Amino acid sequence: MKGLGRDQSIDSKHSKEYMKKILSVMVCASLSLGTMAQEALAFDANAGVKSKMTVYDGTSVNYTAYERLFYVTNVEDSTYQFLNVYVPDGATQQTPIFLRTYVGGYMASPATQPQVGDATGRALKEGYVVVIPGTRGRNSSIVADKAYTKTHKSVKKGQTVYTGRAPKAILDLKAAIRYLRHFDKQMPGDAERIITDGTSAGGAMSALMGATGNNPEYAELLKAMGAADERDDVFASVCYCPIIDLEHADMAYEWLYQQTDSRQALDDTHKGYTTELAALFPAYVNSLNLKMPDGTPLNADNYLDYIKSEIIRAAQIAKNAGADIPDSIGFKFTSEAGGMFAAPINGGMRPMMQGGQPPKGMRPMHGGMGRKQVGEYITDLDMKKYLNYVVSTQALKGVPAFDSQIEGINSASGENEEFGDETGSSVNFTDFTAQKNGTTVSDAVRQNVRLLNPMSFIGDSKTTVAPHWYIRHGARDRDTAFPVPVNFATKLQNAGKDVNFLLAWNRPHSGDYALDELFEWIKKITK
Repeated sequence: MKGLGRDQSIDSKHSKEYMKKILSVMVCASLSLGTMAQEALAFDANAGVKSKMTVYDGTSVNYTAYERLFYVTNVEDSTYQFLNVYVPDGATQQTPIFLRTYVGGYMASPATQPQVGDATGRALKEGYVVVIPGTRGRNSSIVADKAYTKTHKSVKKGQTVYTGRAPKAILDLKAAIRYLRHFDKQMPGDAERIITDGTSAGGAMSALMGATGNNPEYAELLKAMGAADERDDVFASVCYCPIIDLEHADMAYEWLYQQTDSRQALDDTHKGYTTELAALFPAYVNSLNLKMPDGTPLNADNYLDYIKSEIIRAAQIAKNAGADIPDSIGFKFTSEAGGMFAAPINGGMRPMMQGGQPPKGMRPMHGGMGRKQVGEYITDLDMKKYLNYVVSTQALKGVPAFDSQIEGINSASGENEEFGDETGSSVNFTDFTAQKNGTTVSDAVRQNVRLLNPMSFIGDSKTTVAPHWYIRHGARDRDTAFPVPVNFATKLQNAGKDVNFLLAWNRPHSGDYALDELFEWIKKITK
């Protein structure tokens, strides 16, 4: 499939028009699209469109756009199953590739153009090849036509088919990676240095691309789609607030938040769910056999203290950069400061030494003239007080937070839909909630849950896990509990991977922030 054969400039204003067109197509996604006939995967290096973008600092980046490149031969949903490639002027075969997925809420994600305000625009400015794949999601659907029913015998003509239930999104992304490798010699950019990026459910997809490379459990599914017979491992993964480990996310959520005022105010039924789920977490975290950076076992006995230390670390980094960290949300600080000299007053130096010694109660500070202010260091954190602060910024999810569907009590969540089937069903995917409904989790659903959990594949000898990881989760992000990203980052570290992890101070559920820091990290690992 060739790229666009028209010659036009695609600036930021055209980007908005492009998005409008894509959204209008999404609204019409239930039209009879059917299976799209395609002889073979294709890429035409001469079919690019010269384009430009004005980036955040007012400068222009010139690039060549290759759009609507279908990455499988058996296209089930032509609204989504293609990728766009943007090659900045000066890029070569050795240029790293920045692959951004816009998956959110496990919903379908169209292949868009680079955006000035996020990492795609920054990546273009930095000279990286930018790839934006479209992917099917839990809401994507088609109305089956005659051609579709020939290859899907259980489907009748005119029937609405949900095309993107688990694990379709990660299959589409893996197929996109294989496409890039298939045409690595014809296309600028180095397919051996692919850096993935995503936020929330997109962070989960980025985590999966990094953690499941070449695993054979996906092979037959990819073959059936007509994906290229290539490797699908990547060089690095950037994961902002990844919504992962869904089969354990409910227990982690309640273990962390059960003592907050919000949870204690629940009705007896939901408070009972909180207590039951929280009690399941210690056995799970102990089963992971995690170790802290110093080699100390990380288990249920010291886990809350470890999370506390990570929040303190993030807050101290922010405080050192000038942020005001209040004591009203649970922090404690040093009451006095070290230093041999006070700061200059009106251009002079106030002497601090008395008889060769600092004044009583003042400790020397090595290596400089300046003096640390009182309260410079965070010494402790009241976790209950802090968690109540987190809840005050945004209400907690219901109980259970993810596998929420309980007949007569709770409605289905997006995750319940994600593990449903092509008819549009919503199903339970954890034993806990299934038992509340008097049912069990089917083997098929259990396998799809596994295929959507990067934790399942780290350390698997049949998997090529990315060597480099950049993981961020906001220190007031309650969309999933802190243990989820902490477990993920720690397991990767324990597997010997290069992991840059932070519970970013005072960040809510969000992504593509602190881009100076991110792209310094990318520059370092790709040097």
